[in-house]
Amino acid sequence: MPQLDHTIVHSTDRFASARFLAEMLGAPEPRAYGPFAAVSLDNGVVLDFAEHVAPDGDFAPTHYAFLVTEDEFDEIFSRIKDRNLPYWADPRHKNAQSINHHDGGRGVYIDDPDGHALEFITRKYSEALLAGL
Repeated sequence: MPQLDHTIVHSTDRFASARFLAEMLGAPEPRAYGPFAAVSLDNGVVLDFAEHVAPDGDFAPTHYAFLVTEDEFDEIFSRIKDRNLPYWADPRHKNAQSINHHDGGRGVYIDDPDGHALEFITRKYSEALLAGL
């Protein structure tokens, strides 16, 4: 089956946004790669942060979900709390300063400096849960 190799993440400051994500994940410092600030994930996927502003001066934030271990979740959640970042249990930001426990796991949402939603989950979502979202 095909696998995602890399994707481009639009940002106003490629290194600021890439560093934010790398720090949350405990990943290595992003590396310069042409016009990108590249963040490499353990599964081989690379997120290439590129400075991009649409003709109207803005871009639409997107959503990135990361499947992490329980220990990684604890580390990420500690970083979120240490920075006093706002976080939510849901993508619509209705359940502030709480996490979810979907499918017996844990999940949390934060926004990166450009407004992209970053989701960290410890369990893949089941078909039953997805049907109810």
